[in-house]
Amino acid sequence: MRRTARLLTGTALAVAAAGLATAPAYGGETGSLEVFPSSAVPGGDVTVNTAACGNDGTAAGDASAVGAGTFTLAPSAHEDDAIGQFKVPPSAQPGTYEIVAKCTDGRQVSGDLTVTLASMRQQVQPRGSVKTGVGGALGPDPVQTAAGVAALAVAAAGGTWLLHRRARGDRI
Repeated sequence: MRRTARLLTGTALAVAAAGLATAPAYGGETGSLEVFPSSAVPGGDVTVNTAACGNDGTAAGDASAVGAGTFTLAPSAHEDDAIGQFKVPPSAQPGTYEIVAKCTDGRQVSGDLTVTLASMRQQVQPRGSVKTGVGGALGPDPVQTAAGVAALAVAAAGGTWLLHRRARGDRI
């Protein structure tokens, strides 16, 4: 009897917990705020959109965490999203900032923006030469380059001569 009671109690608690986890909370965070690009440089433009505001929904955006102030999200023809833009201030410091949008019906959504000093898309080209020692074939010192080529030529000629003598049977 105890075993059955424990089993039924455990099952009832699991069902109740699953029901609470899936129940919508009015006024809480429903949906999300998409931030594109999710990583931006100071001075860059950022676009945010959300479907949480529903059809014909507008929202007030708040990017004051990064120093950009408030902005407006307006209805978009694309999948009933509300969309808005703001510019990351040139004085923004690297870090992750929360961007918030509050719909006219009271719903609030948020998303993260990461501010970096260098754009991930921007390739940095190397400059100068690599300091690896004496230098390469086209190094800055032609005398050292000529000496290296001469040493290789002597080694190749000596190796060829030794192989030729061995092939003739001269007992090296």
